Amino acid sequence: MTVTTFYDIAVKDKRNKDFDLAQLKGKLVVVVNVASKCGFTPQYQGLEALYQKHKENLVILGFPCNQFGSQAPGSAEEEASTCQLNFGVTFPIMEKVDVNGDNAHPVYQYLKEQKSGLLGLKRIKWNFEKFLIDREGNVVGRYASTTEPASIEKDILKHL
Repeated sequence: MTVTTFYDIAVKDKRNKDFDLAQLKGKLVVVVNVASKCGFTPQYQGLEALYQKHKENLVILGFPCNQFGSQAPGSAEEEASTCQLNFGVTFPIMEKVDVNGDNAHPVYQYLKEQKSGLLGLKRIKWNFEKFLIDREGNVVGRYASTTEPASIEKDILKHL
């Protein structure tokens, strides 16, 4: 299948079941590569707060990734369980993926193609890099790992 929009990308949830991104049409989406053993892991709380505040119009999708310092060592389900237990995360945790390199997941290939980072760099620099997708599936924001979730709320509100 040719990927022409965000909604065309095939993804799986934490239990390796198909998850149709087309069901998110009309909502804002934040895609974030997550890890349970990272210095940025406390951002789960901020992401969950955004999700709870705007969940009628916003979905956050966390994709565990073990490419940065082996900080997501467990399976996708184990990572999700850790997020839920330690940070009360209720937003969807998806399949474990690579975000860079030859085996980068198509969702990350697409996101990086649509929105480059600082100085035009495409690669993901670390865990908890965030992408904002508008209601029509356009990538409208990319935020560094150091960007706290609360500080992207202004951009979320612009697109609500």
